[in-house]
Amino acid sequence: MSPFSPVTDTDLSRARSDPAFRQRLLEQNLEALLAGMKKLRGSAPSGGAGAKQLREGVELAVQLAELIQKADGRGHTS
Repeated sequence: MSPFSPVTDTDLSRARSDPAFRQRLLEQNLEALLAGMKKLRGSAPSGGAGAKQLREGVELAVQLAELIQKADGRGHTS
């Protein structure tokens, strides 16, 4: 997997009109986020700023997973 690269305006424009591209973009970003969290978990002592970053990462991962499910048609309405 390649390192994280920021999403460009061109990517965002294409994602709005191409559902398959949007799906891949979401999945790639979720994978990058999870890899970063795994690295942080392995290197950071428990507690403090590292724990806060991991909690924020988990929240973002859940949001990305929900977006992926919605883009794939598996999402549910609340």
